[in-house]
Amino acid sequence: MSILENIKEATIRGDRDNVVELSKKAIAEGLKVDDIIQKGFIAAMGVVGDRFKKGEIFVPEMLIAARAMQAGLGIVKPYLTGDEKVTELATVVLGTVKGDLHDIGKNLVGMMLEGAGCVVVDLGNNVAPEKFVNAVREHKPQFLGLSSLLTTTMPGMRIVLEKLEEASLRQQVKVLVGGAPVTQKFADEIGADGYASNASVAVDKIKELLGVSE
Repeated sequence: MSILENIKEATIRGDRDNVVELSKKAIAEGLKVDDIIQKGFIAAMGVVGDRFKKGEIFVPEMLIAARAMQAGLGIVKPYLTGDEKVTELATVVLGTVKGDLHDIGKNLVGMMLEGAGCVVVDLGNNVAPEKFVNAVREHKPQFLGLSSLLTTTMPGMRIVLEKLEEASLRQQVKVLVGGAPVTQKFADEIGADGYASNASVAVDKIKELLGVSE
């Protein structure tokens, strides 16, 4: 089995220590960083996402794999050379809306998106609408992900969309919403571009909106 296959399998298992060692070995052997990321980490997280959708694994296993992937990324990314670019799927700004301190689900979405090749700008939790607007203006992402775990903070998503309209930025970014109380119906009501019930679906939705085939 090649080192890239080993990285992929170790990531799927969530074997963080092995992923770190294999990543160091891959760099030492001169493998391209983009190949390590694409054929190792992204390939692994694709398998993890598929297994989650089929009910073969659950959130804890998904989280362990994602953390292993992040550890590996931390090893290889500093070795990117000036003439080597990583193939990026999209830039995504994420955050939990104002008044809501929950972030486990949002964090998992971020890790899965990173595992799919996205550049993720995580604003954290309890994020004011103006901060989302400023992040869209600064980072020019293709997507903005809004999370809410409380029914009382869900209206904050509508406010973010309104603020984007006021700033003439709404047409520049696709807005996805998610979280335990959020539904497709609510997403439609506030004018969001998509709804994701979990981290794996968030990846699928972004690929769908980008017109990227599996």
